Amino acid sequence: MIKIDYKPRGVCSRMIHVELSDDGQIIENVSFEGGCNGNLKAIGKLVAGQPVEHIVELLEGNTCGPRKTSCADQMTRALRDAQEQIVE
Repeated sequence: MIKIDYKPRGVCSRMIHVELSDDGQIIENVSFEGGCNGNLKAIGKLVAGQPVEHIVELLEGNTCGPRKTSCADQMTRALRDAQEQIVE
């Protein structure tokens, strides 16, 4: 299992914890520190067991109010960072 802690930028959440399958293709778990607690718990439940590519396609570029990013968008960056650990 691949695990990373990602510090998001430009959003309310302070940290995103990501766990991917050994091959980096499937999301095992995502959790957030800070931010909109109920919404972010729901996102974690919805993405668990889903392919990384599918979730990135759905949520990359999502914005929050006037911000150019969102917790969901930052999560896609965290997912990509976790996948990059496989290459290294």
